[in-house]
Amino acid sequence: MADGSIAFVYKFGVSVSYFSGLFKQISLGRLLLTLSVLSVAFAFVLIFGLSNMMRDRAVHDLARDDARQISQLVFQSLYSDMRRGWNKQEINESIGRLNANFPDLKIKVYRGNIVAQQFGAMKGEHRVIEQDAELRLAMASGKEALLFPNKEVIRYLYPVVAKQECLVCHTQSHVGALHGMVDITYPVSKLKVSFNTVLNSVLGYTLFIIGLVFLMLYFKLRYLVVVPIANLVNVMRQVTDDMDLTRQVPSKTWLLELQNLASYFNRLLLTVHEYNVKLEELSTRDPMTGLYNRRKFEEFLSYEIIRATRHQRGFSVIMVDLDNFKYINDTFGHPIGDLVLKELTAMLAQGLRKGDVLSRLGGDEFAIILPETEVEKGFYVANKLYTALVDKVFELPVGKIRCTASFSLVSFPEDGQTAAEIYAAMEVVLYKAKTQGKNQVMTVGTLADRSMMTVFKQGDFLRSALREDRIEAFLQPIVAVQSKEVIAFEVLVRIRDGELIIPAGEFIEVAEELGMAKELDREVFRKGLAHYARVNATHPQAKLFFNLFPRSFNDLAWVSGIPELARSAGVPCDKLVLEITEREALPNLTQVRAALEELRASKISVALDDFGSGFSSFLYLKYLSIDYVKIEGSFVRNMVADERDRIIVEQINSMAHRFGLKTVAEFVEDEETAKMLVEIGVDYAQGYYFGRPAMPE
Repeated sequence: MADGSIAFVYKFGVSVSYFSGLFKQISLGRLLLTLSVLSVAFAFVLIFGLSNMMRDRAVHDLARDDARQISQLVFQSLYSDMRRGWNKQEINESIGRLNANFPDLKIKVYRGNIVAQQFGAMKGEHRVIEQDAELRLAMASGKEALLFPNKEVIRYLYPVVAKQECLVCHTQSHVGALHGMVDITYPVSKLKVSFNTVLNSVLGYTLFIIGLVFLMLYFKLRYLVVVPIANLVNVMRQVTDDMDLTRQVPSKTWLLELQNLASYFNRLLLTVHEYNVKLEELSTRDPMTGLYNRRKFEEFLSYEIIRATRHQRGFSVIMVDLDNFKYINDTFGHPIGDLVLKELTAMLAQGLRKGDVLSRLGGDEFAIILPETEVEKGFYVANKLYTALVDKVFELPVGKIRCTASFSLVSFPEDGQTAAEIYAAMEVVLYKAKTQGKNQVMTVGTLADRSMMTVFKQGDFLRSALREDRIEAFLQPIVAVQSKEVIAFEVLVRIRDGELIIPAGEFIEVAEELGMAKELDREVFRKGLAHYARVNATHPQAKLFFNLFPRSFNDLAWVSGIPELARSAGVPCDKLVLEITEREALPNLTQVRAALEELRASKISVALDDFGSGFSSFLYLKYLSIDYVKIEGSFVRNMVADERDRIIVEQINSMAHRFGLKTVAEFVEDEETAKMLVEIGVDYAQGYYFGRPAMPE
């Protein structure tokens, strides 16, 4: 049986090797099926092999115990006869009776030499012992022997050893001498097995087999599933911690799903890495010229400021803006314009050092950082580039084209010590070059240039406020002088800078000078209309006064669209009052008059602001249809102390009333002024005395 088990195990190993080679790539479902089949086969092999081995062991142990018990019973039976005094015939009869009573057993008894010498040998016994080698060996050694003549039969040789009581009859013997051998032969099937033995054997086999199968499944699943997944998780952790997209997951595994997972994850990493490289390039490079873009230029500029400050060295920045580049695009098309920009890029790069930084800020604007370059050397580089461009003829598909540019040169730290100051300086110098004829190199040369830099810096602040939604619409009450009742609110622009509120007086002029007034007006108008619901809840009769910038009012198309904007915001047009000054109306009085008539047709009222500040104010009363006259605040503020201001306020109020208009006095800051307005008969007033500008809440 043991040889058959070994052969079966060998065949099983060959089969496993075959399956291992067959399933280089295997799906998870097939793996589970294969492992189940292999587990069953492995368990079968174990049961088959171990059962045979344990059967042989059990048979050997059980046969020894069972045969010893039977032999002792046979000897005790013979011994009881022997004590009564027996002879050879009686012994043979006794053995015959035992064989008859136990038909499956074959019992033989052989006398030892000491007994044979004293009482005589059994007939033919000596010849049998000589022919039976196992019996002869057992007789010679005096030890028991368990023999298996074949797989179905057990033979047990039980030695009969002399004891003290035996010496009564066997006078020639001694204690421990071999008196004989009991030879018992019976079939294996007749072995008696206890229930505990069977139960313990089955339980032991089952636990052992389950343990081996579990270990096999554990190591297989760990090697085939857990290790690949752990490798994947490890790579994912490294990618997350180190942002290293070049990592790869090992894809050598038997499982098809895990191999596909590793393969596709690696492809995903590769794709993300490629896109990341492209995005990084797009975020730092101009796609058309390949130069650094504005974002990267700002990084280089900030780095250069830090480096120059640390080493106490200066550097220069050149800004290049093509003159009339729009003409090239409009005349020859954008593809030709792109070719010009590429040719210009190559020309500028050729005239720079290896450590210089050339960037395209956008459109036709280029910027160059010249590290460790003082203003004199920077001016030399700018002139060299300017001269090269003047002499440059662009050979293009449409023919030969010449192009000029304005160059602005600023230096650190003379013209600016921060990135914002350097940007402002570049824009100011470039603005000066453009306004003075273009096609030249310009530097910061006068105090006026540096003053203009402050304006440009404030312009950056305004643009930032617009972009970050920090423009606020504050409300200042307008009250009836007699009853002190709030009849309207003037909407005033403010900028929120953290906890600080910046009034309009600090940025109005800059906004107008830089052409940003219209943007501010549109933002304030939008937010002012949004306040109407809250205002209407507490003051149902109150109107909203909007003071437009002069340039906003010049955009008559936008002004004509105000009624629709109001209706879209849920504000009745009769709740709006637009304020204008002589600066809005004087340049195009006819157009303004038509626009005002259109607004008044929509029930929007009009107020003439700062009345009395200019000589043309009275002219507007004749030619423009208005509803309110707002008396210049400088007259109102001082009329208590200055009789002449009081006379002017009285005359303006009287004249407005005779025209059928309502009057509003501005800059009312104390009670005496308010009382004097009551005496004069002014209709409405506004100022710090009645309320400061604030949010609706």
